[in-house]
Amino acid sequence: MSKIRIAIVGYGNLGRGVEMAVARNDDMQLAGIFTRRNPSEVQNATPGVPVGTMDDLMNQRDLIDVVILCGGSATDLPKQTPEMAKHFTVIDSFDTHAKIPIHFANVDASCKAAGTVGIISVGWDPGLFSLNRIYAESVLCHGSTYTFWGKGVSQGHSDAIRRVKGVKYGIQYTVPVESALEAVRNCENPALTTRQKHTRECYIVTEEGADRAAIEAEIVNMPNYFADYDTTVTFMQEADFLAVHNQMPHGGFVLRSGVTGNGTNQMIEYSLKLGSNPEFTASVLTAYARAAYRLVQEGVTGAKTVFDIAPSYLSLLSPEEQRAQLL
Repeated sequence: MSKIRIAIVGYGNLGRGVEMAVARNDDMQLAGIFTRRNPSEVQNATPGVPVGTMDDLMNQRDLIDVVILCGGSATDLPKQTPEMAKHFTVIDSFDTHAKIPIHFANVDASCKAAGTVGIISVGWDPGLFSLNRIYAESVLCHGSTYTFWGKGVSQGHSDAIRRVKGVKYGIQYTVPVESALEAVRNCENPALTTRQKHTRECYIVTEEGADRAAIEAEIVNMPNYFADYDTTVTFMQEADFLAVHNQMPHGGFVLRSGVTGNGTNQMIEYSLKLGSNPEFTASVLTAYARAAYRLVQEGVTGAKTVFDIAPSYLSLLSPEEQRAQLL
């Protein structure tokens, strides 16, 4: 049986994760890596896989089944996904929750015009956490849903602190408030503010001579990032920082506290503990690439989200094997 030919667009942490994930899926092969950088400067991990420009990608439409877009949600994916969907079946990890409806509409228009499939907002949140929220709320229709993130590295918040004048290196961890999490688990259905759900921990290496007090004040008062949270800033020596804060762990919890019958308390909890956020997200993307390929074989077109994809489309197992081994 022929393998699903995967192309990667963007070769940062997520793109490298997709490369590793494709290598672990026996029904897939990497058709190419495409980047805005000079291809000769890209050191990829898979021998024999070509690295090309975006122009090269457009010239290889007959050699690619699914394109996995690994750019950022702020500026890359809003433009790239609708444009690429005019020519390829695509997957992305667009994660700006408030803008998902308009992104979906833009991708759907491109896909339907071109006869392609585009699965958007694939990952763990949005993605797997979204599935757990919809399952939980459908089963426990009377109750409250809570999502906690961490402990883990927030890439956007880490980037924000690195932009503060005087910061040489910086990383930020989102941490659930344990007392809030326990109150939810105890079916107390608390009404929680942003500050009550999470804290933020920042670790900083400063430039020589930088004003640490000014750096800390700017971080903890930064609107949209830290002002609404209890935030701690810890200054470190460069060698210690590089030795300790060199990974990208993350994770979190989705909980649904509800009642059934005449008031029986019920609790659904789903959690992830990730050693590498981008590697795990990449593994979710590749599973949905398999689903996209199968949908194309059935003649399906248009934009989709994880809500629209049956679990059987994700699996390497046949439907018969799924029923025998997993049901």
